[in-house]
Amino acid sequence: MTTAEVADLLQVAEITLRKWRLAGTGPRFVRCGANVRYQRPDLEEWIASRTVASTSEVLP
Repeated sequence: MTTAEVADLLQVAEITLRKWRLAGTGPRFVRCGANVRYQRPDLEEWIASRTVASTSEVLP
């Protein structure tokens, strides 16, 4: 999936995904030359890792 497709799916700005890539806090991605792509299983795993039970729970 492209950055635009993932941004739309997650309802975040593309710049947010770029910042997450730089910080290493976002979903895993694949670099294909100058292009960045995301694999759906990596996105699903990342989303699952962000699941919390309350607003006071701290993410790892």
